[in-house]
Amino acid sequence: MRICIIGSSGHYQYVLRGLHKDTRIVAIAPGSAGEEMTPLRKALKELDLHVREYEQYEKMIDIEKPDAVAINSFFGVNSKILIEMLQRKIHSFVEKPIAISFEDLNQIKSLYESVQKDVFFTAMFGLRYKAHFLTAKVLIDSGEIGKIRLLNTQKSYKLGKRHSFYTKRSTYGGTIPWVGIHAIDWINWFTGTKFLTVYATHSKIDNKDHGDLEMTALCHFVLDQEIFACVSIDYLRPEQALTHDDDRVRVVGTKGILEVTRGKVIVLDDKGEREVPLVAEKQIFSEFLSQIKGTGSCMVTPRDSILATEIALKARESADTGRVVEICQVL
Repeated sequence: MRICIIGSSGHYQYVLRGLHKDTRIVAIAPGSAGEEMTPLRKALKELDLHVREYEQYEKMIDIEKPDAVAINSFFGVNSKILIEMLQRKIHSFVEKPIAISFEDLNQIKSLYESVQKDVFFTAMFGLRYKAHFLTAKVLIDSGEIGKIRLLNTQKSYKLGKRHSFYTKRSTYGGTIPWVGIHAIDWINWFTGTKFLTVYATHSKIDNKDHGDLEMTALCHFVLDQEIFACVSIDYLRPEQALTHDDDRVRVVGTKGILEVTRGKVIVLDDKGEREVPLVAEKQIFSEFLSQIKGTGSCMVTPRDSILATEIALKARESADTGRVVEICQVL
């Protein structure tokens, strides 16, 4: 199976970690003019993977005729590339959010409906595959904490010095769709419950000359059955912190409370507090390959990818306008 990588600005590492023995990367190309390909080029060299490189991804696709592509260019162009790949009926592993505008997202929705029998795509929600999140999912699905009533989620990142495309809404898309979308996906994955409304806020204050980039954000969601969920997002994690990110989830159920923190899963219920042994980590790109080969299934579906993006864009709209925004989700 032949794979091409378009862009070097997202989580292409998922591809490198999840390759199958009968799968190879044949070529790479930038997805945007001026995109720096050095990080990807270096990562491939470290793995002793020798691939062709093109200046335009369109030419690469025409010549190489890949079975699948990984799309991770500047966030504002990924939707255009995904639309083109769906039109060509090429399976796509695409950086999230899959679109930064409702117009592009609606085009992806409509196009996918017409080609879904022939092509598969998924967003790079690789955090689902971490051992601690998989463990939390197993416990929730087994009824360990009863019915979910409340979720608190956190995404905290180091800012560092970001590429210039992060400084413009037109190329970055916003911190809620880029960072907060992971937590939105967790909420959807853990509850399987319809989102009804969102009220969100975000702020660019103290963003260290990063233009439009929002440094902080909060989202409050109301889900069906009066389940409430919140997402806390920031780029204020100190540079001295041992890890780049700090992901946390607190799920409150009718029989107990589950917390995901620092790579651990803690359950508190009538039997006391205990740390739960973790299940094995998985690889999202490996599952993506199994899905398109017909030998397995990918946990993150096109529907999941579309839904999380739509909800993230609704939350960004709420933060931009200061209004509660309805989410007309169709399950």
